[in-house]
Amino acid sequence: MMGQMYQVKRISRSEFIPIRNLTYHVQLWGEPSPDKTPLVMVHGWMDVAASYQFVVDALSHDHYVIAPDWRGYGKTGSGGADNFWFPDYLADLDFLLDHYAPGIPVNLVGHSMGGNVVMQYAGVRPERIRRLVNLEGFGMPATEADEAPARFAKWMDELKKLHQGELDLNAYDSADGVARRLMKTNPRLSLDKANWLARHWANENVQGQWKILGDAAHKIVNAQLYRVEEVMALYKRISMPTLAVEASDSSLTMWWKCKYTPAEYHERLKALPLVEIALIDEAGHMMHHDQPEVLAALIERFIA
Repeated sequence: MMGQMYQVKRISRSEFIPIRNLTYHVQLWGEPSPDKTPLVMVHGWMDVAASYQFVVDALSHDHYVIAPDWRGYGKTGSGGADNFWFPDYLADLDFLLDHYAPGIPVNLVGHSMGGNVVMQYAGVRPERIRRLVNLEGFGMPATEADEAPARFAKWMDELKKLHQGELDLNAYDSADGVARRLMKTNPRLSLDKANWLARHWANENVQGQWKILGDAAHKIVNAQLYRVEEVMALYKRISMPTLAVEASDSSLTMWWKCKYTPAEYHERLKALPLVEIALIDEAGHMMHHDQPEVLAALIERFIA
């Protein structure tokens, strides 16, 4: 299967910076300058910052791009955590912006889980964002208070499974195996991109096996219920222009069956004063892999 490899057009560099007792890995493209608004791009669940390479390559202008590996992903450690709390992503992002863009509003892009992070962050710190781009960060179905006992029990049961090794991620015999896995999950992913991504999405351990660069603890259910009233209170404070991008082959219905629909998501977006919804054809949830040129053009047009 090994063969063609995606050829990078814009070379990135890595920095490791201290954020909240963790050493955060941040990937950077381009150079900062007074005439450039930083373009901050945050990835989704079980993804890595390098995943944005195809979009960065497709940008027609020279941007200063800042993309972190979230805690417990890529080359950012987990600090020994055995589960992850959503508010930590908001705080990590706040510290990251303090480091790279103190006092400067940024253009902020988030995909999937990262899209949910940037939407909530924008409601907390609207002054820090010039333009907001949400790539299928749909949020989640509403929950009811009486679901709490079962949710806490599930959380504790899954913690025990993690510590017994039952949630460990599969290892692969080669980078080719990782590439095949990526293409199985996303049939639109081309071989050259899969080969390139595999070597950033996983790395080889001392046993010669390729392990995914994502902490197994990310698989544990959130102990806290998803409180839509709180999320909507945040959405109502999003004051900057917002672009909500969806894929033609949306995963929302598949994930939640009928518990949460695109119509409900669009209803929530009505809380934002300046929102535009865009659809990318011939794309699935990993739109930044499927249609990077289309996505790059959308982002550049929106932030221009």
